[in-house]
Amino acid sequence: MLAQAGEGRALSQSEVRGQAAAVEDTMPLTPRPPAAPDGPGRHGGGRRSGGPKADRRRRRRRVLRWSAIVLAVAILGTVATGYLYYEHLNGNIRKGERSSGDSTAQKARPNAAGQTPLNILLIGSDSRNSDENVKLGGARYDRGSPPLGDVQMLIHLSADRSSAAIVSIPRDTRVDIPRCTDPRTGRVYPPTTGIINTSLARGGAGCTLATWQNLTGIYIDHWMTIDFAGVVKMADAIGGVEVCVNQNVWDRSTAAQRGGSGLKLTAGRHKVKGVQALQWLRTRHAWGSDLMRARAQHMYLNSMIRTLKHQNVFTDTGRLMNLAEAATNSLTVSKEIGTVKKLYDLSKELKSVPTDRITSVTMPNLPDPQNSDHVVPDRTGAGRLWQMLRDDVPLDKNSQGAGARQAASKSTPAKAPSLSPDRLGVLVQNATRTGTQAPVSGRAREITQALAQQGYARASADTAETLSQDTTVVRYPSADLEGDAQAVAKALGIPLTAVKRSTDVSGVTVVVGADWRTGTAYPRQAPPKAGDIPSGADAINGSDDSRCMDVYKPYQW
Repeated sequence: MLAQAGEGRALSQSEVRGQAAAVEDTMPLTPRPPAAPDGPGRHGGGRRSGGPKADRRRRRRRVLRWSAIVLAVAILGTVATGYLYYEHLNGNIRKGERSSGDSTAQKARPNAAGQTPLNILLIGSDSRNSDENVKLGGARYDRGSPPLGDVQMLIHLSADRSSAAIVSIPRDTRVDIPRCTDPRTGRVYPPTTGIINTSLARGGAGCTLATWQNLTGIYIDHWMTIDFAGVVKMADAIGGVEVCVNQNVWDRSTAAQRGGSGLKLTAGRHKVKGVQALQWLRTRHAWGSDLMRARAQHMYLNSMIRTLKHQNVFTDTGRLMNLAEAATNSLTVSKEIGTVKKLYDLSKELKSVPTDRITSVTMPNLPDPQNSDHVVPDRTGAGRLWQMLRDDVPLDKNSQGAGARQAASKSTPAKAPSLSPDRLGVLVQNATRTGTQAPVSGRAREITQALAQQGYARASADTAETLSQDTTVVRYPSADLEGDAQAVAKALGIPLTAVKRSTDVSGVTVVVGADWRTGTAYPRQAPPKAGDIPSGADAINGSDDSRCMDVYKPYQW
């Protein structure tokens, strides 16, 4: 037992209780009064009576008392060691600000049971700011340069934790990046349009989170980042992840294309770990495109989830400790989940979702008309996907009943307005600009006139046309104006789910998004149904273990 303490293994609560019970079993059940001293002249005067049998009983009690004391010290030492190990793991975790950019996304409303979805942004960094990362990532000349977020996935857990979605945005997607402030240096980065992987270098993961929120309209609760070295540690701790290729693959430099991950496998199934796992996740040329790299990453992640569920690490203390050590050494997280307990609780929530209710997709996209090496969001397909996540509609069809119940529970209760339309001030903003489209000139003025015809005589148009937002929203600053904001939305045909409270406005504000570029009545859309994934999303179900990657011809051997 002392050896266990010395080895640093933390006892579980049940083990501590069991050992404490063992201590109690060695102690007398009731206290015994001390024996009276012998009177003068009896059995040698001054000695206690009772003879040899009494002496043996006293010796036995002393042994039991000393055993109990030693055992108690051992238990306290083991508990202390467990506490120190827990603090050691906490000390491993690196933390940062949840958001460091301008964003107005609001948390989803709770469903009828008081539950809300959970959204986590996972970012794979190509940082080469350590010897280990330089060795794994090559390109020593890049050491010290700002990291890029080459892998970006949103993990969406449904409000009732019955389903999950994993959504990737290709690293070369051109998007609007908001104004961000680096929380470490205080440097302010102005808003810009660029490829999404550069957002990590403009204020850290919090800037990438704000970029995602503005693009999708989805409130993201937490972020996690992992670098090259972290991927290797995690893959080793898991014991390897099974992947599959249809042809022999060797991702290497060719006459036409320099670089490559170094991945070299024969056709068929392989369990990859360590550096080879990193090579699989970084391979791009051998799959033919960055979009196919996202597919390979989804296959890896789904396989890893299946592996962890099969291992049942939550009941295997040794494996759980190995994973805890690797995870806390590998991850940087937003500070509100920066403890072992919170990460453990988060992992249990992820574990509760069945694999056939996990769906991996890539954001529907189109070629960037400004640069053939980049892509832009497909506003129709991507907008539909973001709506499904905002409305917490499952991406799989394996539980239609649950999806219908969730959609019903998301209905927004109507509230009575506090002012008549002619007394309410309303500001209308034009946010129809996108990364590929200029704003629709005069759009705010057009919607203002439509409101005036509905009796909102005090509605006014914001003349600025620099805003950009995918979806139309009606914002209000305080609870007393919620009913008024809902009335404005109803007058324009905007669904009540698009009415959001925000501290960034001083009154009821209509933000006309890129989804409403023409007309004065908001275009009605049928609400999405469970499994109604837009085309071009390349969906993979988490229980599908039959997938294999095709290898681009120049990288076959």
